[in-house]
Amino acid sequence: MSFPTERDGTMTRREALAKARQSRRPSRLGRPAGASDEPDYKVPPDSGFPALLRQTWQRAVDAPDLATSVDTLLTLAGHVPADIQLRALPVEDETALKVLVGRSWRDDVRTTDRAEGAATAFLGEIGLDRSGRLVVRVPSKGPLSDEAELVDGVLRVPWTAEDLADYQVELALADDRWHASVADCRQYLLAAGADGRRGLLDDLTEAALRTAPFILYAGERQYTNFRDRNTLTGKTLRPGHPDCALSTLASVPLELWSDSDVLLVVCLTLLVRSSGYGRIEEANGTQLTLDHVALLFERTRSAYNAADATLPPVPAPASHGVAALGELAGALAARRRELMATGTVQLYREIYGPLMHKIERVAGPVKDDAEQLEAAVCARLRERLPLTGDTLAGLTADLEAAPGWLAEAHGGFGSGLESLVYESVRAATEVFDADFAMSRGMRSLPALIEALRAEEFPKIAAWEIPHFFCCVVPSPESRRLFGGSASHLADTAWAISSRMQYNSWHFLVGNLPKVPEIAARDHFVPPAIPDIAYYSDQHHNGHVAAKVRFTVRSPQAVEVLGRRFNGFMDLRLLRCEGLPFDEQDLLAADRVSAFIARATSLAAALVADGAHIEVTSFDSQWHWDRIAV
Repeated sequence: MSFPTERDGTMTRREALAKARQSRRPSRLGRPAGASDEPDYKVPPDSGFPALLRQTWQRAVDAPDLATSVDTLLTLAGHVPADIQLRALPVEDETALKVLVGRSWRDDVRTTDRAEGAATAFLGEIGLDRSGRLVVRVPSKGPLSDEAELVDGVLRVPWTAEDLADYQVELALADDRWHASVADCRQYLLAAGADGRRGLLDDLTEAALRTAPFILYAGERQYTNFRDRNTLTGKTLRPGHPDCALSTLASVPLELWSDSDVLLVVCLTLLVRSSGYGRIEEANGTQLTLDHVALLFERTRSAYNAADATLPPVPAPASHGVAALGELAGALAARRRELMATGTVQLYREIYGPLMHKIERVAGPVKDDAEQLEAAVCARLRERLPLTGDTLAGLTADLEAAPGWLAEAHGGFGSGLESLVYESVRAATEVFDADFAMSRGMRSLPALIEALRAEEFPKIAAWEIPHFFCCVVPSPESRRLFGGSASHLADTAWAISSRMQYNSWHFLVGNLPKVPEIAARDHFVPPAIPDIAYYSDQHHNGHVAAKVRFTVRSPQAVEVLGRRFNGFMDLRLLRCEGLPFDEQDLLAADRVSAFIARATSLAAALVADGAHIEVTSFDSQWHWDRIAV
């Protein structure tokens, strides 16, 4: 491969290879990679999600009553909405919670008045499993310790004879709904025919491969593309793997499909049709049933209808059947495209890190808070860049009128583009009260343009992570988070930068024609809307080490040679403690991100016309010099 940061010809290939074998950690620059006997910064093996589960369980045990204990478990001690966990429960557990404590995601919630001193007819249990799901021992089950991998022990829950009678009635109704849903889904798959079912399975396999981690349930079965629990195609299981639930169905007669598999295929198909692969993550951590899909669609329909009163409302479905929900899925997909095309409606997602659950939102209007943040960013950029304007739109217009300086040295950088990226990120760190801010992109626009002109898509697919960059700027105060150590802070910033370079690598080729080399290469569908994340310091080892708790991410498209590259760059804000970011923060950050993206598009146009712009900054040495020295 080529080494994109050494394009001046002063380094021989042998020297470049020797450098590549050196550690990239800023505090270990010049040393052989992998030479340390142990990690420089140890992270406790049970930190992140396991620690949250232990904390949650202890609070549930200490709660004054059963209802409070259940609420603690459902919310993971206040870290996620209870609604997500309620929709994760299989039929028996869902029914038990409704009877025992009146908790349900459905509209027909009942009130409970548990009689003091009533005789115990059955001693049940409530626990927390290691996936974060509340589990219930009902009369038809044995001890939870035999059924689930528990965080700790169990809460003993006495059932009265009245509870048992109510449970029997409610369970019969819930079972009827379940079986009716399964029968409807089987009929849909039967009508699709063998070829149609293979097509659905192929599409869903691709969806699982190109989508961020998710964990879904259908009855007692768990379906996931996440880590060592994989039951679907993903990072661990490649397409066609015999352990992938979707792959195993391809040659199995429909009559032999389990009810859970039937629900998996039909419900995922409906979700994908409503908004592409990304909609799957909005069901993360929940049960796949037609009723759950209908609830998600109804919330989306209401939000879309309220977003633009000039458009005719999307009608409600006639039922919760597959056919009616399929029509609604198509209507939602069409309305989503309309809303995004207008540019007047901002969609974004909230992400609840402990369960990796995403909720699509329609942003409200920009208010004073966002405008003040934008004004503060603009004031700093006017001081540091050769631009004028009181708003980011004004700065962008000024840049569009005279973009040539992007190809010239500026502010101690080899190009104005690098200076603009750095100063924008630096301003974002300061203005948004972030512990870190960052922006990523491609190092060599000339190389990209040359490859695109020659349609050398396999060549682009073969590029590696060093072909990308990420500029990370921590706040001066963030050293406190890492024991006051400037070198630890620099190492953390570089670790973040490396991961964001990987994200650029992971998304870029998703914009290219699906030649065999592109199809075979690992990549996700590039992101197109911003998001706010809460408690992201749970599952991702890098997030745990870097204390990534609250974030805003604003991915943006960049135009190169008339081709739109979604997710080409982004701006991210990160807080390790304190308050989470809010919607106004996101709206202001999205404008900053759009400003950087527009500058990158203008730089690409300059390169297409003969200019030479290479991003040589933002490597490990740069982060050391800026942060630790």
